[in-house]
Amino acid sequence: MNKDQVQGRATEAKGDIKEAAGKMVGNQKLQGEGLVDQAKGKAQAGLGDAKEKVKNAIDRS
Repeated sequence: MNKDQVQGRATEAKGDIKEAAGKMVGNQKLQGEGLVDQAKGKAQAGLGDAKEKVKNAIDRS
């Protein structure tokens, strides 16, 4: 795993927690921040996954 994969998944988890906390206390702003963090995390993890695939393809050749 590369750092983008790790950081992305951590950000996504943080977003899940923020969203759940926002729902629990009725704070729509916190809930929205959680959704944004989830999207950022998914994008960063996806970038990391793509980098890993390219690295693996280069290593195989």
